[in-house]
Amino acid sequence: MAKLKNIFLLCLRVCVSILLLFLLFKFNRIDGGQLIANIKNTNKFFLLAGFCSLLLSYLLGFLRWRMLLKAISLKISLKRLICSFSGGVFFSIFLPSTIGGDLVRTADLSGHTQKTKEVIATVFLDRLSGYVGLVFVVLLALSLGGGLVLDRVVLTSVAGIIAVLTLVLLVLFNRTIYQLISRLLSSGKAGKIREAVKNIHQEIHLFRNRKRMIAANLLLSFMIQLFSPISAYFIGLALGVKISFIYFLVFLPIIGAITLLPIAIGGSGLREWLYVVYFAKAGVTEHLAVAMSLLSFSFTVVYAAIGGLLYVFTVHRRRLQSNPPPGI
Repeated sequence: MAKLKNIFLLCLRVCVSILLLFLLFKFNRIDGGQLIANIKNTNKFFLLAGFCSLLLSYLLGFLRWRMLLKAISLKISLKRLICSFSGGVFFSIFLPSTIGGDLVRTADLSGHTQKTKEVIATVFLDRLSGYVGLVFVVLLALSLGGGLVLDRVVLTSVAGIIAVLTLVLLVLFNRTIYQLISRLLSSGKAGKIREAVKNIHQEIHLFRNRKRMIAANLLLSFMIQLFSPISAYFIGLALGVKISFIYFLVFLPIIGAITLLPIAIGGSGLREWLYVVYFAKAGVTEHLAVAMSLLSFSFTVVYAAIGGLLYVFTVHRRRLQSNPPPGI
């Protein structure tokens, strides 16, 4: 029954992605020929710069997670950790939002270390610190050039992102709020959710006395969240989009936060709509906004494919090693 439910949800999200893309092209009258022409005529130097910028964000993301694992003395070989991280990058393309990739690397590394709670805590903190870095980037951008984006939709989006972060931090680090949430989740139906919140709350306190590590982790998160707008900015330049970098610093974190919602496969369809909606406020046409989104996603697909090859190859080798032929 559970498998049927998962298959149904997967099919539903695929349908949502297809529907969003169909509606986007239909109602915005996006010409596929013109879109392809825009992509073909890109400046290859700026395109390469955007590709390399995204690579740096992945490398820093790997270092950030490794830092958290080391902080709780989980000794894992570099090769093994690269495998789990690569698997997460790969499956995030096919599962709903990047959270799907987090589940994969959690399951993979939990099976290897037999320390499920600790691994879950590191993955959760990894995602949370990334969200904090995202908010820092938005606030920095608004402080530097908020006059460019004095728009109700943008400011409401920023307020919503900050509100979600504040709520999560209060639940995790404020005992009164945590106890209140625990009471609200006291019903039998909320048993699994309550247990998950309890486990994360307990395990996360393993890091409470590691202030230097947390500060370094947040700094890495800030840098990672900077590289996504930088990559998108170079893609925009490759397409001939010449707008202030401030727009990318504000819009990309918002788009990234919204595509975390598990309603579409890898954020497809939803991401393109968001590019159109937000970049229209900077005067970017629908064709160019969609082209930016598709090129950015294509970079992600390339890195995901590389990650998938690393993951599948190492999984095959591990299975051979764990199940040797008789007589060996």
